[in-house]
Amino acid sequence: MSAPVEQSRPRCPVDIDLNDPDRFLSGVPLAEFARMREEQPIFWHDQPGAWGEGFWAVTRHEDIVEVSRQPKIFSSYERGSFVHTGNGRDDEESLAGMRLLMINMDPPEHTALRNIVQRVFTPRQIRAMEPRLREFADQIVDRALAKGEGDFVQDVASELPLLAICELIGIPAEDRGKIFDLSNRLIGFDDPEFTNTPEDGMIAATETYMYANELAELRQREPKDDIITKLLQADVDGDNLTVDQFDQFFLLLAVAGNETTRNAITHGMQAFFDHPDQWEKFKTDRPLETAVEEIIRWATPVVVFQRTAMSDTVLGGQQIRAGDRVAIFYPSGNRDTAAIADPDVFDVTRESNEHVAFGGGGPHFCLGANLARAEIGILFEAIADRMPDIAPLGPPDRLRSSFIHGIKRLPVRYA
Repeated sequence: MSAPVEQSRPRCPVDIDLNDPDRFLSGVPLAEFARMREEQPIFWHDQPGAWGEGFWAVTRHEDIVEVSRQPKIFSSYERGSFVHTGNGRDDEESLAGMRLLMINMDPPEHTALRNIVQRVFTPRQIRAMEPRLREFADQIVDRALAKGEGDFVQDVASELPLLAICELIGIPAEDRGKIFDLSNRLIGFDDPEFTNTPEDGMIAATETYMYANELAELRQREPKDDIITKLLQADVDGDNLTVDQFDQFFLLLAVAGNETTRNAITHGMQAFFDHPDQWEKFKTDRPLETAVEEIIRWATPVVVFQRTAMSDTVLGGQQIRAGDRVAIFYPSGNRDTAAIADPDVFDVTRESNEHVAFGGGGPHFCLGANLARAEIGILFEAIADRMPDIAPLGPPDRLRSSFIHGIKRLPVRYA
């Protein structure tokens, strides 16, 4: 770290409210992020009514990585990982419930819970799943082709992640529509299509917990080789998971396990529509590994998470005080020219691609990264093989959110 620099709180060099979901309706404000990185890469952003009335916005790749890899200094537990809770309240009562989510924990508690399911997501386990994923992908493409045209998000992008996570967790495949609906309502808390009041998100969470408990009761009677059974049989610090722990774990796996990959696939398809030369290159040369990483970088489905400084520290030359929150903006990091060459170019053959779409490393690096990579690669191979002339029928309908870089609908012709 560099020596502390005493200074007043610098402000954003552009007129933008990064908490305003309407600002993201036309896409992530990449031009504004570029100015921030150039002129004031770490600045104080007001947030009235929230913890400390604001946060430090972190926009450079190297600073995002530094925050991500130092959980003792930058805590997920202290004020949670969400810049705002989604229910309109930042208070101790809301925080107590949020802390049951693994994403809002620090080591060693986080490590103990993560280890329960870590082995399910190893490269070896994912390779063993690939034949089944290819079967799913072929079925998805068959159904889409039979329709002729439709919504790519619901017909294609959402299907493989849902089927995969249902199989992994132990959710009946016929219930994937229920998980799709619950995911939309939980993630889309700023979009009036999915929620109208802060209580709507709480209702969706409650419904998720009720469904989780029904499955738990079934698995207690009929154990299987799935994550639900492993969770119910798990030993954490000498005890079994509590009901609350199980409910929160299920919510995180069921929602995070499909929502982010669905959006990566959809953004990837839109990127190919916008860059037809790259679609031709992908179909002809099949640079699968590099293409998958570029799709993930380009999509960057999660816009921002936060951490809280546990002690006075210096980040990128900026003095951060104990108790200050820092918000790390992943799409900005993934367009940082200091880390990625020509980052505004969509290139499926990009060899050097140290993106932070799965997080910047550290204990919270995406648990399902290997599964997401496999799903994206397998699905785009199936699309390229069997409907290579797929074409857009209109613009994407974007999610109103400053948290998730999402697309709700993408009208296409399947061919």
